[in-house]
Amino acid sequence: MSDRQEPRGRRPLEGQVALVTGAGRRQGLGRAICARLAADGCRVVLTDIAAAQPLLASEHIGTQSEMELTAAELRAEGAEVLALALDVRDEAQVEAVIANTVRQFGRLDILVNNAGIGYLFSPIVDMPADFWKAVMEVNLLGPLLCTKHAARQMIAQARGGRIVNIASQAAKSGHPHLAAYIASKHGLVGLTRTAALELGQHGITVNAVCPNHVTTGLGAVQNAYYAKLAGISVEDYLAKMRQGIPLGRVGQAADTANACAFLCSEAAAYITGEAMNVSGGAEMH
Repeated sequence: MSDRQEPRGRRPLEGQVALVTGAGRRQGLGRAICARLAADGCRVVLTDIAAAQPLLASEHIGTQSEMELTAAELRAEGAEVLALALDVRDEAQVEAVIANTVRQFGRLDILVNNAGIGYLFSPIVDMPADFWKAVMEVNLLGPLLCTKHAARQMIAQARGGRIVNIASQAAKSGHPHLAAYIASKHGLVGLTRTAALELGQHGITVNAVCPNHVTTGLGAVQNAYYAKLAGISVEDYLAKMRQGIPLGRVGQAADTANACAFLCSEAAAYITGEAMNVSGGAEMH
């Protein structure tokens, strides 16, 4: 990524290749991120786990059929999309997907670590060990493995690169019954900062985006759980949430996607190691 200014009218990420994990859900953050990067000129590799696994039920993941529908929708919007199954916990699969990306598109410029588990709720005193392990494997081991192999490719290309980790407001504040998720997102910010230190010499920036609540499929599950816990309706729960947000609304998938696009652009070339709040003012540290 050079510091040369692009010609007027050229899309800011024209010709670049972006890999986005956890992007198979049609209403998810990953789909919005893929759409925005594609609109800015990227060729996009959309990935998700594709098949249900223990603690990864089909209603919480991008299945193969949903991945194909998501990819078809993006192609209909003009995107050039490659859809690949990827379990981010499996290093061999990570290596294979990155190799396939380079084989198909010739390069890899952007990695967005979006895959995550945020639906395994439990008080700490009742926390099953397998809940903790599953969340840590997807939310922390996955970004490590994807960063490791994407960075190797970016270093070999000698053109720099962009890595964006989708953290959360949960990376900075606690929340009951989500200890594993909270710990994993705090850890993801730590990984972001360390990777930024190590990869800066290669022109690779590494940043995190920390959105507040977004009512995706996952967000709807969280809404229902916490509304029930509080003994109120989902509508009342959301109204109470909005009262704590200075801009008066919950987040939208496009808010996170826009932040990712900015961090992947030349306008953000001197930003690395940051954990950027996209919370409507709900999180100010």
